[in-house]
Amino acid sequence: MARRRRFSDDPFGETLERLMTENGVTYRGLAAKTKLSAGYLNHLVHGNRPVPSNEIVRSLASALDVEPEHFREYRIRVITERLEEMPALIDRLYKRLAED
Repeated sequence: MARRRRFSDDPFGETLERLMTENGVTYRGLAAKTKLSAGYLNHLVHGNRPVPSNEIVRSLASALDVEPEHFREYRIRVITERLEEMPALIDRLYKRLAED
């Protein structure tokens, strides 16, 4: 089996579908592990629902044997939350981006 990447660069639905395939898990199987509906999971995979809350991402990650950070959108949320606590850093980053 190919070595699993630590972090995914793909959108949430594609990442979820790939992890399900790698783990041999069906929508119903993942639904049973996470207490989410198979229909909802299908909507997530196909991009018909927004990326779920961090709590649900953590549940999915646990069921699929990865860290929540595997999902790009989770990492973005964590970074955003941390940046909101550091306004001076936001200003420095913004100025730096404006120079490029």
